[in-house]
Amino acid sequence: MSRYRGRTAGALAIAAMVGLCATATASASVVPATSTAAPARTATPGATPGTTPSARAAALVHEMTVAAQASTVVMGHVAGTDPAALRAYMESGLGGFILMGANIPESEAALQGLTGALTVDPRLPPLIAVDQEGGIVSRLRGDDFAASTSLKDRPVADTADAFSARGALVARAGITVNFGTVADFTADAGTFIYGRALGTDAAGAADRVEAATAAQEQFVASTLKHFPGHGAAPGDSHHAIPTTAMGLDQWRETEAAPFRAGIDAGADLLMYGHLAYTAVDPLPASLSPRWHQIARDDLGFEGVAVTDDLGMLLSSGNPAYADPVANGVAAIAAGNDLVLMIAGSDARTAQNMAAGIAAAVDAGTLPAQRLEEAAVRVVTLRMRLAASTANWAVCPDCDPAG
Repeated sequence: MSRYRGRTAGALAIAAMVGLCATATASASVVPATSTAAPARTATPGATPGTTPSARAAALVHEMTVAAQASTVVMGHVAGTDPAALRAYMESGLGGFILMGANIPESEAALQGLTGALTVDPRLPPLIAVDQEGGIVSRLRGDDFAASTSLKDRPVADTADAFSARGALVARAGITVNFGTVADFTADAGTFIYGRALGTDAAGAADRVEAATAAQEQFVASTLKHFPGHGAAPGDSHHAIPTTAMGLDQWRETEAAPFRAGIDAGADLLMYGHLAYTAVDPLPASLSPRWHQIARDDLGFEGVAVTDDLGMLLSSGNPAYADPVANGVAAIAAGNDLVLMIAGSDARTAQNMAAGIAAAVDAGTLPAQRLEEAAVRVVTLRMRLAASTANWAVCPDCDPAG
């Protein structure tokens, strides 16, 4: 079961934290100053005293049109650092935006302005995401904290320190979701995922994934990736669909361990990889109803299921996945709550995907209940993040963190 924690606020509140200072330990972690009061809760659409975010989200989504529901389950992306242009892009009602390298301006203040501009309705901010693993995959400036390249060989406490610092850096920028925790593991240094993995065996990876998740969830919504595990499936899913013949029983004893640990530690999102465990389902996990059922029923995941970049399916060259809109519809039908596409996308891609999802509901090929369920999960997370604030004591004598 996901256990949500109080966090720093969403884009608007974090933009006001430019002067935030934090102390640093000898291991370069960022430690928040002691909270001076209980976290405050901001108003959210349809908020009624005594109701839960999920109940409020369900009521709000129920009143949405099918087109609006479809937009909220799509995370968009366009390049550029012009806040006005990005705000105009988000006015279509997309549920989220993922920042890539081409969206990161030179200064932190400019980045805070950019992330603030992405919020059209401050009562329900979008999910603003980034891939900030640290080390090999790093989008933000100032992340000099330990990363997977060294953490896999260091004490677990070092992982907690590093990801506490990383989470604070991400949150301070006005970003609310970090696609930053690699739960895959492998001992094969020749594979593409080795350098990004936090462990070389199930137990070591599980311990570090748990630590990374708990550390980040103080600040942002963290994500486990790439479910059900790249370590057992050789190959790079950016260019192909890696496969493995590993069966479900063996998976439960090995690859599942880090994901289970991260889910138990409270990870808000689970990212599905474009890889196939053919003995379980010949489809890529990102499009597999079976793997979504396993995550929910076997591992107890209750948060937002999100696809890896659907553009990677196009890059695989498999003609079955040549239509990006069809991939988006199939992903929602399989059990994903949020879809995103970066590679091969343009300014119309996300809107086209949302329109395709709505059209599938209207045509009866995508159950309306499945879309509503996905939209409720996404809106619930957006409400939780909008309502989560923390009061930070300023440290006037220390340098800005990160």
